[in-house]
Amino acid sequence: QVQLVESGGGSVQAGGSLRLSCAASGYTYSSTGMAWFRQTPGKEREGVAAFGTTSSSSYYGGSVQGRFTISQDGAANTIYLQMNGLKPEDTAMYYCAARSGGGGRWLQADAYTYWGQGTQVTVSS
Repeated sequence: QVQLVESGGGSVQAGGSLRLSCAASGYTYSSTGMAWFRQTPGKEREGVAAFGTTSSSSYYGGSVQGRFTISQDGAANTIYLQMNGLKPEDTAMYYCAARSGGGGRWLQADAYTYWGQGTQVTVSS
């Protein structure tokens, strides 16, 4: 089992920045990738950014490309999501996720097994 705990959410004005953190514990050496997703009420969970721990490759959703950056501190079993140029449409609950399998589909929620509880990000105009 892998446990994931997110932090760093909050409220910010449009154009501002936030950094989310996700600390992983438990069976972490089996993880092949970690990702951030977001969800608003009534909508499906959207893949924001992903990091392949084997390839060290990053993947981004089109709506955040160029504004968000995912990174990893392997020694601390922590991933981060640096969010710059925030927009009101970025308002959502953000979730950290981890996977232990392969097969691509890095921004698809059903490719991930482990999930955190989420941290709220609110961007005001």
